[in-house]
Amino acid sequence: MFDPYFLLISLPILLVTITIHEFAHAMVADRLGDPTPRLAGRLTLNPISHIDPIGLLMLILVRFGWAKPVPINPYNFQDIKRGVILVSLAGPLSNFFTAWILAVALRTIPQSSFPIVGEILNYAVWINLALSVFNLIPIPPLDGSKIFEGFLPYQQAEFLRQNGLFILILFILFGSPLLFTIVDFIYRLLI
Repeated sequence: MFDPYFLLISLPILLVTITIHEFAHAMVADRLGDPTPRLAGRLTLNPISHIDPIGLLMLILVRFGWAKPVPINPYNFQDIKRGVILVSLAGPLSNFFTAWILAVALRTIPQSSFPIVGEILNYAVWINLALSVFNLIPIPPLDGSKIFEGFLPYQQAEFLRQNGLFILILFILFGSPLLFTIVDFIYRLLI
């Protein structure tokens, strides 16, 4: 599945997108009083700090990968549940905001002058929306699970934590069309 075009166009976009996502988690945690991400060197826009080697390799080989999760200590938040929810929302919201800014740029830049710029911006909008929507799915280890768990009784939250990876694999195998439909709908609204 090695595709040089994918690497040339999409990989740099994905690295920037993932970096923004993880930086947003770190920044919100830091602002809420948790120095853990800063002490771990994650309060940075340097992609090297956020790359997981296996996640990057998977991204290159099968177009599905991940970054290193930002470490947090929720006990440093004044309100633990609220802090975890806000930190978890920060990544997906940063990607949605990035997609919105890029969509505005795409509509502003004359496409006929720089067609490659338009193509790159289109990819970037779609990738940011996909990462945002995917991470809001309430299945561990995705960000949406930490948001969702804040509203679940302990037993259901524990069931999700214990079975999250299996449920996520099933979702990726069978739920991807729904995910792509949602991303495409939001994409068409922005573009």
